[in-house]
Amino acid sequence: MSVDTSPAFTVDGRASAEAPLHHVWSVCLGAGRANEALRADWQSHFREAVGTLGARYVRFHGLFHDDMFVYRASNGGGFGPPTPLERPVYTFAYVDKVFDAILAAGARPFVELGFMPRELATQTETLFWWKAHCSPPTDMGAWVDLVTATVQHWIERYGIDEVRTWPFEVWNEPNLVPHFWTGTRTEYFQLYEATAKALKAIDPELKVGGPSSSVFVPDSRYDGEYHDRSVEAATAEAADPDALPWKPVWIHELIAYCAERDLPLDFLSTHLYPTDYAFDTQGVGQSISRDRDATRNDLEVMRRVIADSPYPEAELHVTEWSTSPSSRDHMHDTVYAATYIARALLQCHSLADSISYWTFTDVFEEGGGGIGPFHGGFGFVNEQGIHKPTFHAMAALNRLGDRIALQTDHGIITRTAEDAVAAVFFNYPDSMGSRSVGGATRYAQTHRLAAEGPTRRIAHTVAGLAPGDVYTVEILDQEHGNVAEAWHQLGEPLNLSLPQVAELTAIADGLDRRSLTVPADGVFAIDITLAPWAVMSISRTTP
Repeated sequence: MSVDTSPAFTVDGRASAEAPLHHVWSVCLGAGRANEALRADWQSHFREAVGTLGARYVRFHGLFHDDMFVYRASNGGGFGPPTPLERPVYTFAYVDKVFDAILAAGARPFVELGFMPRELATQTETLFWWKAHCSPPTDMGAWVDLVTATVQHWIERYGIDEVRTWPFEVWNEPNLVPHFWTGTRTEYFQLYEATAKALKAIDPELKVGGPSSSVFVPDSRYDGEYHDRSVEAATAEAADPDALPWKPVWIHELIAYCAERDLPLDFLSTHLYPTDYAFDTQGVGQSISRDRDATRNDLEVMRRVIADSPYPEAELHVTEWSTSPSSRDHMHDTVYAATYIARALLQCHSLADSISYWTFTDVFEEGGGGIGPFHGGFGFVNEQGIHKPTFHAMAALNRLGDRIALQTDHGIITRTAEDAVAAVFFNYPDSMGSRSVGGATRYAQTHRLAAEGPTRRIAHTVAGLAPGDVYTVEILDQEHGNVAEAWHQLGEPLNLSLPQVAELTAIADGLDRRSLTVPADGVFAIDITLAPWAVMSISRTTP
């Protein structure tokens, strides 16, 4: 196989690097719903996400869902009908357990305010097997009282200085009518208005934002009050989706609504999956995979929108991001996804205040529990806690410093606080061109990417390092850490035995590791050939 040799550079490891590296990937990570955070395995996976991946916030759905028992207009039920209460009461026992665990792990909540308690919902339609209610409230005043009581409880429990550090996002993907929101766009904006005013009435320094909208689209399906599927056919049938005019959803409209009413908008939030799902003229849904630079392109659009708006200082938070929005996409389990996300996140580090990967764990039940240990779940770890390739990619990114010494199309060298360097390089194969990794409904379908190439030689020199320092090189590729492939070779067992868990855990963490020592002249030479899809981390070995 041919080898692509990247241009060689010499880097002074002690020189003052001017450009900062923003660790946007570790600011926040996503999770399924609040109730899942009561589980011991969720909390164990989260502690590891904080300690090894650097997560500082976590965001999830279902804070006010019935299984958290926050809003109570009746009591009991059991073997008889529930007893109505004279007035609603708020109980925070379950929420306290979740928030206590998050804070004890060394992180904070990125608070998504939703969904609607059943006793406040205007409609009875539900979403997911756990029956999320996604309608506007029957009484906006009752919703405001719920939000107010909840935030005041947090202030009493954790202190105002702590709660001021939590972003408050109003709802999740309300443009996906009738799934995540059964009302109109205007009704969502009214919910945002009432919620934002309630938060600022508690404390003007609380940060509030939205609209938490789903994916960019190139057509007008979300331009009206309801999702109009009649305009999607041209998107579904486009010969070149990348040539379409992809645009944000409900961002311009929310900005205009808030500006007209002098409402606070401390941050804009949206979700940037590099995919779309549109219906053709026959009513058949078509999955669309956009090009590998879609996330960067979308973020550049969002930056221009914010800069030109009445809220130019608003933060930009991507509160969900992954290679696809499907929790049954086997590409999530692969080294191909690991290489994709390492490339995309390094490419986009200066364009957002956070890019929240969805999600950190396969303890995620929107579609029920996963079928098998590697079922295409979003997580960096599977339900048994086995590290996927994406875990190692995120760990490598977390080891980077905060000043850029060199950034190329194939990786980065950074200076760390310890007068050392840390680097990440990858081989996103040239044969892919502008293609993204796409998706896979079965694991075997991911094999279509296995033969992409060529290999890539990474050759750089770093001067000015401390002689005798030892650096660890870790390489993830198709031969090392490719745990889903090992599971596939075992025959894809649905229920792992304990010996199989131990075997797969060892394979998952069996990266290609080697040590390099800085010679007496303090000049460190990097000269390594990476196989297609490899991700390499270089960091000083902890004494």
